[in-house]
Amino acid sequence: MKGLRELVKERILILDGAMGTMVQSYHLSESDFRGLRFKQEDGRQMKGNNDLLCLTRPDVVLDIHRRYLAAGADIIETNTFSAQSISQADYGLQDICYELSYEGARLARQAADELTTEEKPRFVAGAVGPTNKTCSMSPDVSDPAARDLTYDALFAAYEEQIRGLLDGGVDALLIETIFDTLNAKVAIDVAVSLMEQRGLDLPIMLSVTVSDLAGRTLSGQTLEAFLGSISSYPVFSVGLNCSFGAHQMKPYLKELGKKSPYYISAYPNAGLPNSMGQYDETAESMSPQIAEFMDEGLVNIVGGCCGTTDEFIRRYTEMAEGKPSRQPIEKPESMWLSGLELLEVSKEVRFVNVGERCNVAGSKKFLRLIKEKNYEEALTIARKQVTDGALVIDVNMDDGLLDARTEMVNFLNLIASEPDVAKVPVMIDSSKWDVITAGLKCMQGKCIINSISLKNGEAEFVCHARDAKRYGAAIVVMCFDETGQATTYERKIEIAERAYRILVDKVGFNPLDIIFDPNILSIATGIEEHDNYAVDFIKATAWIKQHLPGAHISGGVSNLSFSFRGNDYIREAMHAVFLYHAIHEGMDFGIVNPATKVTYADIPADRLRIIEDVVLNRKPGAAEELIELAGRIKAEAEEAKANGTSVGSSNAEQHEAWREQPVDKRLAYALRKGIGNYMEEDLAEALRQYPHAVNIIEGPLMDGMNEVGELFGEGKMFLPQVVKTARTMKQAVAILQPHIEAEKTGDSYKAGKIVLATVKGDVHDIGKNIVGVVMACNNYDVIDLGVMVPAEQIVRKAIAEKADMIGLSGLITPSLEEMVNVAKEMKKAGLDIPIMIGGATTSQLHVALKIAPVYGGPVVWMKDASQNALIAAKLLNDAERQTLTNDLNAKYADLREGYNQEQQKLLSLEEARKNKLDLFS
Repeated sequence: MKGLRELVKERILILDGAMGTMVQSYHLSESDFRGLRFKQEDGRQMKGNNDLLCLTRPDVVLDIHRRYLAAGADIIETNTFSAQSISQADYGLQDICYELSYEGARLARQAADELTTEEKPRFVAGAVGPTNKTCSMSPDVSDPAARDLTYDALFAAYEEQIRGLLDGGVDALLIETIFDTLNAKVAIDVAVSLMEQRGLDLPIMLSVTVSDLAGRTLSGQTLEAFLGSISSYPVFSVGLNCSFGAHQMKPYLKELGKKSPYYISAYPNAGLPNSMGQYDETAESMSPQIAEFMDEGLVNIVGGCCGTTDEFIRRYTEMAEGKPSRQPIEKPESMWLSGLELLEVSKEVRFVNVGERCNVAGSKKFLRLIKEKNYEEALTIARKQVTDGALVIDVNMDDGLLDARTEMVNFLNLIASEPDVAKVPVMIDSSKWDVITAGLKCMQGKCIINSISLKNGEAEFVCHARDAKRYGAAIVVMCFDETGQATTYERKIEIAERAYRILVDKVGFNPLDIIFDPNILSIATGIEEHDNYAVDFIKATAWIKQHLPGAHISGGVSNLSFSFRGNDYIREAMHAVFLYHAIHEGMDFGIVNPATKVTYADIPADRLRIIEDVVLNRKPGAAEELIELAGRIKAEAEEAKANGTSVGSSNAEQHEAWREQPVDKRLAYALRKGIGNYMEEDLAEALRQYPHAVNIIEGPLMDGMNEVGELFGEGKMFLPQVVKTARTMKQAVAILQPHIEAEKTGDSYKAGKIVLATVKGDVHDIGKNIVGVVMACNNYDVIDLGVMVPAEQIVRKAIAEKADMIGLSGLITPSLEEMVNVAKEMKKAGLDIPIMIGGATTSQLHVALKIAPVYGGPVVWMKDASQNALIAAKLLNDAERQTLTNDLNAKYADLREGYNQEQQKLLSLEEARKNKLDLFS
């Protein structure tokens, strides 16, 4: 007979409904739950412990299974949701959990086998609930680092439960109602470990419950971050259950489907509970909602949760007849990391800077704070790194006077209580493997291990790699082996290739989760053999990217300039030059100071030549020139300090030359550099020169933002620096806001109403916020929905508010696809109001090719925020709207035709290969 893996490709499979709801219909008493075996009263109430019925009323459990099977269920769940010692301790039954699990599986197996036929095989999923405790959250509001439950304790509990389920003969394991991803990771770890021991390969099914309309789990993760956390594991299906009814669940189901390379399951409650805790949906009212899941291709497996019965399942079975099963999307081609939010290391990110200040070996202040147990202030360092733009934070507690393991666990637990920090992934950094594993056991997100290497031989390397895989982490692989550190290009690529082959071929590690560190070593040290270290790193980076598919490159950037410690400007300039060239060749991670202020574009041409001569080892004597330059800069700084000016050698931004420029140039420069120190005085001067406050935003500030966009596109700035400029823009707008409000006319007339949103999957909002300010200044009623806004919410708000137009914003490439989805949902809802499209990755060509064709109303690409009010006025004027729409349609038709003609000129892959260069004929 066909197994689950085969059948799920052919048709939608039906899961059973609620166990608890069905149990309640039997009106069992306390004595039913206790049976003969537990009839002795002990002061505890057993009624409600449904798992216990597997031992005391197996007839009831069997009858429920049979009723669901008779209704058409393909998969029934074992009655073992709480059959582990953590939950059963509430009843004093923690010693019988294996028996509960085994009997629960045996009963379900018996019922399934009774009705299994070759035409309709039936399957048993071992139900594994989340327990009644969480590994990621503190039970004590005054002690955020405290935990009621540890990874190891939960592992032991789940091991007993899952061993019983496997012995009882389940066909799959269903880890469900997940509210804490760390709890789920423990269950997956147990499942994989036990199956490996037994030579089994059963499907692992996961089902999450979201706790609020923001679409996050109780422990704070987004669904995308959850997918990132479990991306290293052999998962069969991912889905949603409980918490919501079908209608409320649908948008989150769509979200899962867009990102999930797994089969999708859905088993919602019978609506939301009413004020009496009951469920109002009936099988008749619920069925059309489930039919939408099927008809829209959202699901592979459908069932019911709280409030559903066999009648619901019967209707679902009838509706599923002849409906095709959803095809999972391809596995991601980019690395997924996660904290509370997903970090997809895509081409748009270009470079991931890892904040280095939570490292006791690299920060004297952080070391002092940890030694003093001043964790609150230590957390502010982590928070500032994220604020400054770190996409990952490195945490290291290796110090001779610290208990590194204890401090690592404590600090990571504290981070989990700080959403502003916990949203980013963590790099767990230690030379002690027990410290790394202890850290991994604290984290619900997908972390990076820093690091493993071959220096102690292949056996230890393989062992550590398997641990990384077990805990679902990515790894930094240092280019060390048994003979030492790789310093030359040849040694770097030799070790990298050997490590890659072991990881991919022997351990089965995902290449996307491998980050090589080919060793950034100090240059300009006065030792000739050191002069080519930067060049060797850059060359090795290019080779690894070309020959070891999927792998990433990282390095400790500060090592490069160690010879110039004490001269921050020279060090930052060297780093900027090095990163500019290394990133171009494929370096995509780096441990750097996220607050660094010198960019490649800042360095004057004469200084740039000297620094590049050193970094790229372009000529003899380059180091001496750099030393001389460093001396001049330091002398200038000391002279300036003696004269009482603010000139300093620490960074280029402190140089006073830019302060002599006109105010519009100063504002643009300050914005590009992310300098807020002079914003108050410069804006005060600008307010005296510009007729209206909003003109400053539309003028010099917008000029600065446009320049940032160009530099980012050229690779001369990376994303965290762009984020820093966005913060400075927000600061400027906040200063100008009272003046903007004061200039409003005060009459009640509104030019129109616009709903603004950064689309789902995107958290960037500075462009949208600027548009909001500009539109409000032009007397538009602005409804700002914020960031990460689902299409359904945008449509609902537009209808409810009777909006005149929609403004969609996004910075990253995936936002483009989501904008198309919003346009489709608007058309489906019968809307034809104008859509204005803006953001760094958007273009008129994309609008013409992808968005305008799926929508019935006008879609306008906005190059910058200053255009919005002008275009909006035309769109809301009946006469001008038609002219503008006709012009747009003609322009879009020309763009599509031109694009199609260009595409037709391209040869097929086969034809192109025939034209390859032949050097040997």
